[in-house]
Amino acid sequence: MNKILIIEDEESIATLIKMNLIKAGYQCDVAYDGAEGADKLSENHYDLCLLDIMLPEINGYELLSYAKSLEVPVMFVTAKGETQDKVKGLKAGADDYITKPFEILELLARVENILRRFHKTEQYIKILDLDIDTVSREVRKNGKVLKLTYKEFDLLLLFVRNPETALYRETIYEHVWDSPYLGDSRTVDLHVQRLRKKAGLEKNIEAVYKVGYRFRLR
Repeated sequence: MNKILIIEDEESIATLIKMNLIKAGYQCDVAYDGAEGADKLSENHYDLCLLDIMLPEINGYELLSYAKSLEVPVMFVTAKGETQDKVKGLKAGADDYITKPFEILELLARVENILRRFHKTEQYIKILDLDIDTVSREVRKNGKVLKLTYKEFDLLLLFVRNPETALYRETIYEHVWDSPYLGDSRTVDLHVQRLRKKAGLEKNIEAVYKVGYRFRLR
């Protein structure tokens, strides 16, 4: 299980990020100032650091240099949203840069992308009676291989990485099809129906009225 350090001095934001990362299957530690963040980096192994720039004690740029010396990938999560700020952060060595306020699903997608880039993603996911190999894209249910299409696999992965979370149809579409949602919900609904049937998840993938779908662990 990947372990992520969140260094953020606003407790409400740190709690929100931690809660959603844990729901997505990650282990998390939190530091509320730069000095505490440096201590945690030196004392523990992390697969990724989510780092604010404006921090008490030690600022984000100093911590970035320290984290990179420990070979820990870093994503800046900051209110500094001007183009020059982003350029400065990326040139300083940050592996990604997201500005507040942000959508949780975008943050999770960026986290997954960095972990994949550094070969730190979890290859095998076991959930309910499913065994998922994210590299070979093979899914087994009680030992039997399921014949899922490319999009059905991506849809399943989105659900299992965001359990107990109501996902809007437009969010599902934009994540799985990687293109803007134009209001036609039939594509999403059809793929959800087929995935439910193929994977035997009729009771687990539930419709959420006027929203989309939620993956239940029950």
